[in-house]
Amino acid sequence: MKLRSASLRDLVRVEQIYREAEAGFSAVPPPARLWGLVSHTFSSLLPLYQETLIFVAEVDGRVIGFVQATGHPLTVSLPAKISSLQVLNLCVSPDSDEVEVAPPLIDYLCEQAGHKGVSRLFVRIPLDDPLIDVFRIQGFRQYATESVLYGESPVAHSTDPPAGLRPSRSRDDRLLYHLYRKVTPWGVAHLEAPTYRDWKALRSAPGQQEVIDRVEIVGWCRVQKGSQARPHTIWFLALPEPGVADELVDHAIVASDAQPAWCSLRHYDSHLIDALRGRDFSLLLTQALLVREIAVRVPLPEKSLVPSSFG
Repeated sequence: MKLRSASLRDLVRVEQIYREAEAGFSAVPPPARLWGLVSHTFSSLLPLYQETLIFVAEVDGRVIGFVQATGHPLTVSLPAKISSLQVLNLCVSPDSDEVEVAPPLIDYLCEQAGHKGVSRLFVRIPLDDPLIDVFRIQGFRQYATESVLYGESPVAHSTDPPAGLRPSRSRDDRLLYHLYRKVTPWGVAHLEAPTYRDWKALRSAPGQQEVIDRVEIVGWCRVQKGSQARPHTIWFLALPEPGVADELVDHAIVASDAQPAWCSLRHYDSHLIDALRGRDFSLLLTQALLVREIAVRVPLPEKSLVPSSFG
């Protein structure tokens, strides 16, 4: 089996393998299938021209599998210097042995990423995906669990805006970063956003942003409006103080016009998860967030011989 970088001529075969793997979505409920297709989860395929890293496994000149990764957070192009990558896909042809093909592809990705100065690889993958065991065997560890919740017809308990609600401003960014560090376990923040600059890069999604300001900022939400084919998407940060999560969720539902919406929250956001469940949101799927630390290959300085000097 030969491992190499994908070329443009591999695109048709890569797409074919991807579509064969995607066919498994037919048995998944429509909201979960839609989430998988439009979100940055393990099922999102970015084409070659977006300059993601794609490596293929080849036997007798035929591509039998591929692995794909791009910048973390996801970017349209891969910057010259990047310290982490998000694995988007690991697909093996149905007529090949996944156990034999997938591990070498992961190892090859890690090796090549290390040569490019990448120190971490992240994976977001549903807990019931069989490939999760392959990643764990290859040295990936789980650092968080993410719940995706979906509300077909969410019902707010109150339509009154929370006290202290106002639009988010650019000068709030530092305060919101402090809020993020307060509500996020150190181990997660250290991996995903150890610095203010890293955290800013994670917040590039569009949408209406508002904060609850009560001497200090105690809550934040963003609502990205959807369409007839795609629900609204909402995000939250909230201190675990009594009532804050309920007020914030109520406001997000009102801002979404009580239309279908989904939200992904971590295991440590239980107060927000409970508030959503109490307003007719249900669990769509659970995803494991995995990471692998990889050794960065730094070339040694070249040593040259010089004539010996005798005094």
